[in-house]
Amino acid sequence: MKYLLIYLKGMAMGAADVVPGVSGGTIAFITGILDTLLDSIRRINPSLIKVVREQGVKGAFNHVNGPFLVCVFGGILTSIFSLSKLISYLLVAHPIPVWSFFFGLILISVVHMLKQVKGCSVIRVALFALGILFAWGITMLNPISLEMSYLNIFIGGSIAICAMLLPGISGSFILLLLGLYPSVLAAAKNLDIAVLAVFATGCIFGLLTFSHLLSALLRKFHDATLIFLTGLMLGTLGKIWPWKEVLTWRENSAGEQVPLLEQNLSPMHFEQVTGQGAHISWAVAALIAGILLVWGMEKVAKRNVGSDTDKPKLNKEI
Repeated sequence: MKYLLIYLKGMAMGAADVVPGVSGGTIAFITGILDTLLDSIRRINPSLIKVVREQGVKGAFNHVNGPFLVCVFGGILTSIFSLSKLISYLLVAHPIPVWSFFFGLILISVVHMLKQVKGCSVIRVALFALGILFAWGITMLNPISLEMSYLNIFIGGSIAICAMLLPGISGSFILLLLGLYPSVLAAAKNLDIAVLAVFATGCIFGLLTFSHLLSALLRKFHDATLIFLTGLMLGTLGKIWPWKEVLTWRENSAGEQVPLLEQNLSPMHFEQVTGQGAHISWAVAALIAGILLVWGMEKVAKRNVGSDTDKPKLNKEI
């Protein structure tokens, strides 16, 4: 039951990572597995060779909390391969409720994260503002179009996986900015093994390098890092605002026209500009559902305080 729950949390991360603008790192944080995930990943380093020699492969697997990692990444991959088509369809057919759900989810997650920080200072307020400005600046960047090559896919995977670990910054959105999102999503849909293998290699490289930095920051400067990450999350809310006007379009891998640059509108202005319904009642319902989901996760997490559900039994020397 324990590992099934971890697997489901991994699936939730994968589902979020498919959506440009929503971070799997946000899901990892609000489900209580981000610290464990980072601690486990950073144990995959050259010292692992010594562990293999002394304890064997099984000992090394336990050393890095292998069962936990298998469940998390198994869940992520399951979502990416099974839900990519569904989420792509929902974003096209029912964009307002979908974006409203994620808007509510991230909004309440910001509140949840701020409650983890004890005390307030000028430096922390500055870090919070810096996080908001940094994330907002990224969402305002115009997408570029990198050539579809194995090298660029590798680089894109390395950068995107770093974003996927950060609450607030979407790995999918980073791929969209690089112009690689349609190619990677198409590869996932069509099981293009060559492209997926190169992308996965880039992800592994980025994962093993960036996780050490983020884990160290959370250990040594926990509250300061947390407040900056919270700012990142808040700064991306503009990207997932449900009511948008499409300014320019791009052609995806299937030859279809999909939005490239968009601007946010009020619900009423959206109806006037686009001639489409604002679906405010559906949006409010979806937003409340996102809020209640995180609130419920927080209540469950509080009940499990003191248990070892998601805590790996790691050695002290790291």
